[in-house]
Amino acid sequence: MAKEILIHIAEGERRVAILQDGKLDDFYIEVDRQQSLLGNIYKGRVESILPSINGAFVNIGQERNGFLYLTDADHPFLNDLDEVEEEVSGARKIIDKIFGRVKKKKEEKKVRKPEPLSLKQGQEILVQVVKDPFAAKGARLTTHITLAGRFVVYMPVDKHSGISKKIDTPEERQRLRDILRECTFVKSGGFIVRTASQDQGKREITRDAKFLVTIWDKVRGVSKQKQAPALIYKEYDLILKVVRDFLKEDVTRLVIDSEEEYHKMRKFVQTLIGKEMVDRIHLHKGPAPLFSEKNVAHELEKIYDQKVYLKSGAYVVIEPTEGLIVVDVNSGRFKSRGTPEEAAFQVNMEAAPEIARQLRLRDLGGIIVIDFIDMNREDHKRKVLTALKEALAQDHSKTEVNRISPLGLVEMTRARAGNTVESLKFHKCPYCEGRGRVKID
Repeated sequence: MAKEILIHIAEGERRVAILQDGKLDDFYIEVDRQQSLLGNIYKGRVESILPSINGAFVNIGQERNGFLYLTDADHPFLNDLDEVEEEVSGARKIIDKIFGRVKKKKEEKKVRKPEPLSLKQGQEILVQVVKDPFAAKGARLTTHITLAGRFVVYMPVDKHSGISKKIDTPEERQRLRDILRECTFVKSGGFIVRTASQDQGKREITRDAKFLVTIWDKVRGVSKQKQAPALIYKEYDLILKVVRDFLKEDVTRLVIDSEEEYHKMRKFVQTLIGKEMVDRIHLHKGPAPLFSEKNVAHELEKIYDQKVYLKSGAYVVIEPTEGLIVVDVNSGRFKSRGTPEEAAFQVNMEAAPEIARQLRLRDLGGIIVIDFIDMNREDHKRKVLTALKEALAQDHSKTEVNRISPLGLVEMTRARAGNTVESLKFHKCPYCEGRGRVKID
């Protein structure tokens, strides 16, 4: 299947559309007026601790204090980082033993394993944003620092390593484990091997790991120089994250309509990936706007609509509420010569992949309840649920799906760390105050 990435740069805004066989499959937007903090690392100061809600508020220099669950504060903090860095990895211990660089046990310097520290008001800690501020809530924070690369994720203060579950071949998983064991340049921490590492060479994976370790070294250096609250590390902007996470072998073309960003991207790709992928990056010169020429502009307008029409004449209603997202499947103008059971099954099978697509495009998250048209046959229910799960498997956000209830409802969750696409483009109406209705008198 042909995959294209389209990037539109406008004043104060960047949009990314991912097309699968010419159809809009995923969408991302970044606006200057509402910059994402996701992935940023801060040196923060604990302002208050609230055991009753199992959390603490941390000043990271933003408008609102960030929130840190106490269960996410069980790792070494800033004043223990040097000690963590001195701990020798298992692979290094083996190498040292072979070459006789390990002293006798009684002469060895014992490195104390850092124990969880108790949070104290006024304490300075190193935290990372895992969820953007939303409404009146501040950013969600963690002390489990992670640095994402193209092929691996580095966890400098976590001692374990792992491999993506999507890599399911035993031989390939073993090969990747062997590569990790040979990363003897890592003094502490662990790695998560990303799905993109599958079939990649040792050289590419190791280069990615070294790059992340270098970033962590810089983070440590900057953190020692600055006083809280302070930004220590800023995550890539949207354009560079797209290159890191989406520019893979299955992408035939990446088209961008900004000459400045085009040259910047080519240099970044050559450094991060290699010059073999540079030739897939193209500059759009017009005369028609990029998204209009590719028939994406009209499709993007639909993602703000409440109703999504299917080819059969049926439609899906998507209604975000304060606590959850409600999705309702309706037969609409759908006509069938079969039984009501067969008609319901056909509509639900058509709606399932479109619902998964709309959740991606709109970046909707949290608790989601889908009201499929009632079906009686268990095999029909299983097939609809399977179709939904298969479509959700393409999602980069984590999803969990429960079975279809006796009422025909599916309860599911979708992880969302940033703001919804709609919240970046719309604000609450001052007349109806977000109700969607205007009172007559």
